[in-house]
Amino acid sequence: MAKKTTKSALLSHAITLLQGKIAIPAYSGSEAAAATYLAAQLSAAGIASFRIGNNVCAYSKKNSEGKKTLLLNSHIDTVKAADGYTINPFEPVQRSGKLFGLGSNDAGASLVALIESFIYFNTMELPFNLLLVLSCEEENSGVAGIRTVTQELKDIDCAIIGEPTSMQAAIGERGLLVIDGTAYGVQGHAARDEGVNAIYNAMDDISRIRNFTFDKVSPLMGAVKKSVTMINSGYQHNIVPDVCRFVVDIRPNEYYTNVEIMELLQAEVKSELNARSLDNRCSFTPAGHPLLQCVERLSIPTYISPTTSDWMRLDVPAIKMGPGNSARSHTADEFVYLCEIEEGIDGYINFISNLQL
Repeated sequence: MAKKTTKSALLSHAITLLQGKIAIPAYSGSEAAAATYLAAQLSAAGIASFRIGNNVCAYSKKNSEGKKTLLLNSHIDTVKAADGYTINPFEPVQRSGKLFGLGSNDAGASLVALIESFIYFNTMELPFNLLLVLSCEEENSGVAGIRTVTQELKDIDCAIIGEPTSMQAAIGERGLLVIDGTAYGVQGHAARDEGVNAIYNAMDDISRIRNFTFDKVSPLMGAVKKSVTMINSGYQHNIVPDVCRFVVDIRPNEYYTNVEIMELLQAEVKSELNARSLDNRCSFTPAGHPLLQCVERLSIPTYISPTTSDWMRLDVPAIKMGPGNSARSHTADEFVYLCEIEEGIDGYINFISNLQL
């Protein structure tokens, strides 16, 4: 494979590579075996890689100082197999032009397509440097993943994030903020009209949250979206509850940080609000960036992604683009079409060939 860089050879190698990857369980936090496999496969293809934990990294041979660096990133790990699998999720099966297996679509197809594209360009002189990072712990937002890589590798200027987008370019991602709210009251006997009902206090605050308006509306992402999605209180019919808990799902736009949203909502309510994480921030690439100029030149369809990825853990402009369909992610009998892998390799090579950093 080290000397063969025709697109047909790349596709054949990609399918074999993905089959081997599927056969190795790689749940978030347990990617060591899969990382070792991928590093060995890169070595066999003439790529000198190095490890940062379970992240596999490689610079192309023609890299040089003074050039900007384009990161090619996708993730090694998978979620746990969904209920309802009718096949062994770790046994790659080809049938009717599809490759089945856990992680085949999310994000195995993007992973191998980026690897093959990197192999294709490895010995070429490009106007920018290439850095390949196959990252771990994407699915569980773990600290050992791409965050650890960027702490050590400081030379990244922009990125292509490989996720199943049907090779459309996500030019922004909605953030995610999940808030646990706790309303307090005073326990009492319902028959004697005693106590202070925490459910009523929660209802008042939920109404305030529902009616609260975030003034800054993005032309790119629209308004901040918020929904109360869970509520729980009480354990006996005749006891006025002293605690009521509820959950708020918030999808920010680029005008508000998660910290700002927390501060604004906490000022509106009496309940105690706690964020499960402040790290799932909104991501977007500024207008006029070379990545977006290339997207426009190639007439690649664009959209704002409702899902998050390792993009939110990077502090550089990026696009999210890859083979496969997001609707198949995390589903039983996950699969990717073989033609999608081919389209991914072709699409990445075409994009990198036309990018002007």
